[in-house]
Amino acid sequence: MTQTHIISRDQSKLSLLVKQIRFEANGINSYELVHPQGEELPPFSAGAHIDIILPNGIVRQYSLCNSPGERHRYVIAVLRDEKGRGGSKTLHDALRVQDLAQVSAPRNNFALVPEAKKVILLAGGIGVTPLKSMAHALDQAGIPFELHYCARNPGCAAFREELGIAWQHGKLVHHFDHGQPEQGLDIAALLREPEQGTHLYYCGPAGFMKACAEASSHWAAGTVHFEHFKAPAPAADTAALAPGAFMVKIASSGAMLEVPADRSIADVLEQNNIRIETSCQAGLCATCKIRYLEGEVDHRDYILGDDEHGQFLTACVSRATSPVLVLDL
Repeated sequence: MTQTHIISRDQSKLSLLVKQIRFEANGINSYELVHPQGEELPPFSAGAHIDIILPNGIVRQYSLCNSPGERHRYVIAVLRDEKGRGGSKTLHDALRVQDLAQVSAPRNNFALVPEAKKVILLAGGIGVTPLKSMAHALDQAGIPFELHYCARNPGCAAFREELGIAWQHGKLVHHFDHGQPEQGLDIAALLREPEQGTHLYYCGPAGFMKACAEASSHWAAGTVHFEHFKAPAPAADTAALAPGAFMVKIASSGAMLEVPADRSIADVLEQNNIRIETSCQAGLCATCKIRYLEGEVDHRDYILGDDEHGQFLTACVSRATSPVLVLDL
């Protein structure tokens, strides 16, 4: 008999009612999820996300964009991406009002730090979703903030009514480039002279993320925070130098498993009936984070901090630069 090992993270799944679907902007719908019996939902903090298990079994992560003070609902916003991996199209086509959606409890890898005296939020397109939740939290906490929302045109900017309110402690500035980046926000100028105690948070598409990273490279360590909603494409030279096959050793059993160049650690573990939880398959969510005991790791994730890289890897994208990795499984 084949024995199956299941590594659990105690992330309970919730069955929530789709109470409302709203058109928010071109290609963007928001989805309000509530408890079927009206009970309070597990709390979340600004920057958190949930997994949604779609009817076809696909799992995708979406940031919660409503105020963390709201315990009666979760709200996400989803841009239909015709060139994506199919998750957003499936959600747009399949999820309907009164459906029950299977979701995870909230997790947060993009949390606000408590010591900030002022906060700058930079949103590119659908990257506004976690930053909208942050704006609500900052306003309620009395922390000054600026939310700069970059979009192609007004029709592409979601939550215009909600974000257009009179904030008590912050302000919203829209930047529309009409397809010409040079006509949009001058990110370098905005971030050129960081103020003491100011923290920066940004989220958006690849080009926007790159511009924000370059413009904030001189900011003090620990004051810049970001979240990718799509894994950046690897540079050509990085892809060419990708390591080949290596071995992983299961610490509890001593089993040695070969990880081919075209397979992930997560794939090989699953193939050998050692199941770990996975979700994004792109190094963005840390669902498949596992501890390693020996070996050298080529970390390709976009979520773990430097302090975690010395102990953990993400099984969906991490590779080895040593012949063997010993996994704490």
